[in-house]
Amino acid sequence: MEVLLQTLAVIATMANAVVYGTDVFGALVQRPALAHVDDATLTSVMGQTHRFGDARMVVPGVTGLVSTVATAGLAGFEGKPVPSIAAGVSALALVVWLTIYNKVSVPVNKALTSAALECKVAPDARGLQRTWDSVINVRVLLQAVALGAMCVVLSTT
Repeated sequence: MEVLLQTLAVIATMANAVVYGTDVFGALVQRPALAHVDDATLTSVMGQTHRFGDARMVVPGVTGLVSTVATAGLAGFEGKPVPSIAAGVSALALVVWLTIYNKVSVPVNKALTSAALECKVAPDARGLQRTWDSVINVRVLLQAVALGAMCVVLSTT
């Protein structure tokens, strides 16, 4: 069971690291770069980015959350409180991240994607991007908490 626990923890860590890295890129590179493009470019680039991102990032996102929850459950079942609690903290951070993503980011992503696919400039493209930007730092923080907690799991199993 120890190997299964460690395998789940590694899968969770690697999958969540993909999402964390994507969010960090958004915060550090994408956000300031978009401040220097016109609304048509912003709509086109971000619409296409969200088109592919929302379709493809589901795999690491779901894999990360499911394997994190499985890690917490298995560690608890095995009577390992530190890894179980740490994985539970990670899972909680991921659920909060997912809630913010669904309530704030998804509507923006859909609006920009729709406009880009219609080759139109999104109405209030800057406002949409400001809304998306308003939660990126907290998304990064939540992913960092999730990854840090999984590092605790890995170091205690």
